[in-house]
Formats: sequence, C-alpha cells, structure tokens
Amino acid sequence: MIFLTAEWRKLILINYKIDPNILATYIPKGTELDFYKGNCYVSLVGFLFKNTKLLGVKIPFHRVFEEVNLRFYVKYKEDDLWKRGVVFIKELVPKPALTCIANTIYKEHYQTVPMQHTWNTDKNQHFIEYVWIMKNKLQKVSVCSQLTAIEIESNTEAEFIAEHYFGYTKHNNNTFEYEVKHPKWKHYPVLNHGINVDFELNYGLNFKFLNTIQPDSILLTEGSEISVAYKKQV
Repeated sequence: MIFLTAEWRKLILINYKIDPNILATYIPKGTELDFYKGNCYVSLVGFLFKNTKLLGVKIPFHRVFEEVNLRFYVKYKEDDLWKRGVVFIKELVPKPALTCIANTIYKEHYQTVPMQHTWNTDKNQHFIEYVWIMKNKLQKVSVCSQLTAIEIESNTEAEFIAEHYFGYTKHNNNTFEYEVKHPKWKHYPVLNHGINVDFELNYGLNFKFLNTIQPDSILLTEGSEISVAYKKQV
C-alpha cells in the first residue's frame, strides 16, 4: 500500500568514498554494505519535495518543502534477489509534523531545522541551492549545471548513486524496509559547486573528516514523481 506520493526535484548528490568501518554501527541487521568497484560511499543529498500527499490527501502547508540528508548504500537479499537500498544517517526538513511522522512511523532519523532553497535558470545554466540553519550556523550546498538533462549511463558511479529503490532503517535491533518507486532519472552535467557544511555539527564526530576532503563526484538529477510504500519488518 502506498503511504506517500510526491515529486522529488533537482536533487544535488555530493558523493564521498568512505572507510566501511565508519558505517559499521549504522548498518541495519540483515543488510550488507553495497560497493561500487570496491568503494563504499556516503552522499549528502539536497532536494525539493513538491505535490506531497499522504494516503492520497494533500496536507495544508506541507506540499512543498526542502530536505537534506546524509545517506549510505546497502543491499538486502530476499530469496535469491538482491535489493539495493539506502540507509539515512539523518534527514533534515523544515516542518515539525514531517519529523514526527517519519520518526514515528518509519523509525527514521529526521530533525527539524529552518530551510530554504533557490532555483535560478538563465540562458547559460541552472543554479540550484539548498540552505539550512544548524545550531545557529548557516549551512548550504549549491551547484551550477548545464541546461539540458541527459541519460545516466549504465554501470557507472552515477547510476550506482542515483538508482536505489529501497530504504532500510534499524530500530531496537529490528530492520524495516520500504520501497520507493520512480522512473530512472536524468542528470544535468555539473559545471561548478559550493559546499559550506560542518559535517560534525550536522552528523556527528564520525563524519568530521568530510570537512577536509573534496567529494569524489557531484550529481544534479532532475528527479521525478515518486511513491513510498508502507514499511515492513524484514
């Protein structure tokens, strides 16, 4: 049964290779870290929710909002099928009701903070920026990109990062799964970027090292309509 429908639009995905040992305590029981060419990744992701509905109902003042999250990649074997999914370290949104629903129903790790976004397009490029306040400190990510979206090529790092269709969470030593459906996304080649994020402040000491290294890749995807199913224990 579908719990949530929406559009996820203009997703900035900032990707870093990471020592798998750092993620060991965050891995839900029964899942395994997913690797691309032997590398483990975390991604800082900023995007916009649009046309959001819960159980098919539009919720006043909660249809359009920003989200920024830090996530990593896992897989879960069901019978003979490997499902590729993500685990969230933390998800930031500007609406307290969203935090309450996500943390209560989906056992996620949402936090409410002030947020805003800027989308500008001129004849040369798109400019996309997501801004939030964490403990009175300004945080932001931005990209400038080419105007035309192109297909994400198969068997690339970009496909590995963008194409995951399950979410996994751990709660009281239990693992919960929910499916996210959407078509394959296109991306806009990124021309330049800006990152002003204190990873320790936002995500804890384990991720402080991200303050001092450059990302391995940056994507801007167009996104699409999406649906999120009810969670189930696995």
